[in-house]
Amino acid sequence: MIEQLPFLVTAFANHMRETSRKMAGSLAGNQATRPHRDIGPIGTAARLVVGLLLVGLIVYGQLSSSGHLTPITWVLGLIGFPALVLAWHFWRIRRNPARFSDTSALSFVLSLVLPVGLYLTGWFVPLLWFTSDATLIFVGSSLLLAALRGDAGCEFLALSNWLLRRSDQMACAIFTPIDSLEL
Repeated sequence: MIEQLPFLVTAFANHMRETSRKMAGSLAGNQATRPHRDIGPIGTAARLVVGLLLVGLIVYGQLSSSGHLTPITWVLGLIGFPALVLAWHFWRIRRNPARFSDTSALSFVLSLVLPVGLYLTGWFVPLLWFTSDATLIFVGSSLLLAALRGDAGCEFLALSNWLLRRSDQMACAIFTPIDSLEL
């Protein structure tokens, strides 16, 4: 199965491109909100593999250590952190509704420092132990959504971009270089 992963990811990316083309063609006179993908098959594959790996590690770790999933980590990772990002994104576009694409050095640094800081919070503040797993769940699920939608840039905005029907981007230290080489 692992040997077939590159083939499956490429087939999935091609299928998503074809679906986008069909959708754009069927909406001939109407404006399509997402007529194309911002990432190619390599960016899609990288996001799928890393997203599945992060979420899979948490599922495996929680099931092997305690025999069940820990609800607080899943609620925070799938609802809490995305709600915070959505609130920030909504606040930001209320102040300035123009599309933004931040590729500054600060954006690259924040794309690494914020998730690592959230992850390490549980290590340094034992009372907040659940933030480490929740961070990996949030990042992993955001990567999976970004791969499915074909979103470039920082995966943290994947859900809020989808819900707000936006295409805002922040640079991602890991995936922006892949996307820039691919397109």
